[in-house]
Amino acid sequence: MGDRVTEYTARLQQQEREIRSLSAEIESLKKPQNLSPSQHLDELRDENAKLKYRLNILKRSLQEERPTSCGKSMTNINQRLQEVFGEAIRASCPELDDPPLSVAPNQQAKFGDYQCNSAMAMSQMLKAKGMKVNPREIAEKIIQNLPENELVQKTEIAGPGFINIHLKKPFVSKLLSNLLINGVQPPPLESKKRVVVDFSSPNIAKEMHVGHLRSTIIGESMSRLFEFLGYDVLRLNHVGDWGTQFGMLIAHLQDKFPDYLTSSPPISDLQAFYKESKKRFDEEEDFKKRAYQCVVRLQSKEPDFIKAWNLICDVSRAEFQKVYDCLDIQIIERGESYYQDMMTNVVKEFEERGLSELDEGRKIVFVPGQSIPLTIVKSDGGYTYDTSDLAALRQRLFDEKADMIIYVTDSGQSTHFQVVFAAAQLIGWYNPQVTRVEHAGFGVVLGEDKKKFKTRSGDTVRLMDLLEEGLKRCMDKLKEKERDKVLTPEELTKAQRSVAFGCIKYADLSHNRINDYVFAFDKMLDDRGNTAAYLLYAFTRIRSIARLANIDEATLRKAAETTEVLLDHEKEWKLGKCILRFPEILQKILDDLLLHTLCDYLYELATTFTEFYDSCYCIEKDRQTGEVVKVNMWRMLLCEATAAIMAKCFDILGINPVGRM
Repeated sequence: MGDRVTEYTARLQQQEREIRSLSAEIESLKKPQNLSPSQHLDELRDENAKLKYRLNILKRSLQEERPTSCGKSMTNINQRLQEVFGEAIRASCPELDDPPLSVAPNQQAKFGDYQCNSAMAMSQMLKAKGMKVNPREIAEKIIQNLPENELVQKTEIAGPGFINIHLKKPFVSKLLSNLLINGVQPPPLESKKRVVVDFSSPNIAKEMHVGHLRSTIIGESMSRLFEFLGYDVLRLNHVGDWGTQFGMLIAHLQDKFPDYLTSSPPISDLQAFYKESKKRFDEEEDFKKRAYQCVVRLQSKEPDFIKAWNLICDVSRAEFQKVYDCLDIQIIERGESYYQDMMTNVVKEFEERGLSELDEGRKIVFVPGQSIPLTIVKSDGGYTYDTSDLAALRQRLFDEKADMIIYVTDSGQSTHFQVVFAAAQLIGWYNPQVTRVEHAGFGVVLGEDKKKFKTRSGDTVRLMDLLEEGLKRCMDKLKEKERDKVLTPEELTKAQRSVAFGCIKYADLSHNRINDYVFAFDKMLDDRGNTAAYLLYAFTRIRSIARLANIDEATLRKAAETTEVLLDHEKEWKLGKCILRFPEILQKILDDLLLHTLCDYLYELATTFTEFYDSCYCIEKDRQTGEVVKVNMWRMLLCEATAAIMAKCFDILGINPVGRM
């Protein structure tokens, strides 16, 4: 129905423009006989009146429909204000084709809850058309044209033309009650999209190192966000499981474990095995020849060689899984080998369309506007990363029918993906206006010396060693705080894993992914400031308020349905609005894929709650006996709503809070 309102509004504005034009024409006519309105003008006025009538009916029915149409979904207040102010802006300046719409939360509470800053930009646009209008006048017109709505209490014009917006308290209170009754629900979904997230992507026969940490954590969190919003998500692990390195690995396997076909070889350290085979490949000419023969036989899919390849892959998979279990990662492996048979068709398609050319024996694709070409066939006839990435992209677009494909890899690969995406558009595989294909790049992990994170000997840091170090340091911290004296051994282990892995994830996600970040355990595990340790403690404390007052879940559920959430104290009002900004935050992340926004919001929510809790008594106790004498139930509901939103933020970030810390 919203589309029909937009259509009628656009037609109405067009009609009004024509009427003004014709009226001006009549005014300009000098001769009295020419002053009679033309037949065309009468027709336009009739059509205009009908359109206005139909538009008002549609608006009224849309207004009546609104509270129920969203059902249990959370309302995005900013989006709703944009709808209301967008309508007012279009009505105030019909001569502007695409007037700017800017609504944002107000930074200072004394000026209101939100602010519309469109008037100044509109004044500039009108000036460019030769019309000089003061921004304050435009702001006044916008306010006069505000449609009837359920959320704006009052508006004020400030400064050069800012419109300060004050929300209705009953509206905010009702949204909080809905949240408490229905739980944290995603905003309404226009259409269920198919999303592919390509992340983690370690190489077979090599250890996962700290470089894989960011891709794994960021990709998992993005996938969780898309899933919460209701999308159909396919998480893919594009592992490096094919290529010339397997020749030397298989040749070394044949020498070291000749009976590998009948009894499983006990390869415990695949990294050492890889280094041994690489050393032989570099130093022994006979071994090198045999390694090349093994590659050919593997690519010909000879059963014994496929078995050897699978054995090596399985050892790696078991190692990867240890990391994924620690970090609670869900992912489907679909390595480079999966796309081998598709590459021939990709090359053929580029050739048939006349998009490839020969260059010193290689087949390359030059995409207009790109600085480097793609090599789709090497001079020896082999395929490249370019070929396999094109084949993977094509498969995801045509077989998976993805509406959105996100690649989570380091920023060093941004040029590569830029060219791959441009080639896919050139050949007509997708239209970027319809399908979103994006590289979500990230910076490198640095040590505390601000250099690339390495071990003392200069090697890359094994991810499993890092996670184990985190567990050890976390247990030391818990014992230092004497938590081992109040928690059972099982609770202590749960708290250890929650804080250790939560801190590692949060330290990564709370930084803008585009930047490099410094990996520092002491800072991560600090329970002050914007860290997972602080937030997990804060969450556990909020959850304990009801428990200490002997209020069970059933009582809170009943209260949510019968008790109005009062917002009379300024700290209650501030907390209530902060809780309800959650859908706005998710929308922003959906637009830019920057998850640190969610971490900033989570920290803001926790500190806003602390302000509220310090100023507003939730429970009043007898000073002598310590017995609870009064429970302010509406404030208990605010505690519950805060905890519910925090829990959902933790869930999206892949952090598991515990009941007791």
